[in-house]
Amino acid sequence: MIIPGAETQAFAAALSEAADEPLGRVEYERFPDGEHVVRVPEAVAGERAVVVASTVDSDAHLQVLQLQDAAREAGANEVVTVLPYMGYARQDEAFREGEPVSSRAMARAISTGTDRVVTVNPHEPAVCDFFTVPATNVDAASVLAAPLPADLDEPLFLSPDEGAIELAETVRDAYGTGATDFFEKDRDYDSGDIDISPSDAAVAGRDVVLVDDIIATGSTMSESVAVLNDRDAERVYVTCVHPMLASNALTKLSSAGVESVYGTDTLERVVSDVSAAPVVAREL
Repeated sequence: MIIPGAETQAFAAALSEAADEPLGRVEYERFPDGEHVVRVPEAVAGERAVVVASTVDSDAHLQVLQLQDAAREAGANEVVTVLPYMGYARQDEAFREGEPVSSRAMARAISTGTDRVVTVNPHEPAVCDFFTVPATNVDAASVLAAPLPADLDEPLFLSPDEGAIELAETVRDAYGTGATDFFEKDRDYDSGDIDISPSDAAVAGRDVVLVDDIIATGSTMSESVAVLNDRDAERVYVTCVHPMLASNALTKLSSAGVESVYGTDTLERVVSDVSAAPVVAREL
């Protein structure tokens, strides 16, 4: 049975269909003092329970722990936890003295209530090593090719940095044609400033697809779009697995001249045009 978190109901429904497993009915409540409680009214005695929740904030992290415990209480003989989007995955080390390794702390907590974990394109894949139960990272980047226009002209699939080039290659391969390249990006962790250097690829007159795992504030991606516009790219599209799009990120991208923004449903946003659920279903 698929047991959804409050912020991941559409993804859970898609996973239920793709995996041909029933979708459980979950009740969510917040008490007057701010505490949360979830309820899984349907018995899952002797069955596998698949808790599906993107940990988009601290409440979602707490909800995962409660859903795991509720599934056990309802009689599940196995609990699998699917994190379509894993929060704190970018904090995979202590960047400054005195800081925690936040992804490790979250992974250890989630591990206490589950037999297995499945993540989707965590920002740092090595965070799977922090779980104390078997953990698998699945790559959903290939589904990002589906919503792209079929008539891209000499498409260039471009990642914002070298670390994401494999994502660009995956989308290019799924699309069926095109070249790949990347920007060079240097981040100053003390100031938070990011310096972007354009790649050597020729972009004039070509359609460019920017590919990344997550778009949070949209600032870096908007700067990349500006560089491409300065070099006379024809059309610029933006794709990402996790469309966080915090604050005014979508406005930044639109103002920068992006044709369209496409994301998956690991985070349920207006640009979630394609589902990563079939990829997770195959892993399950």
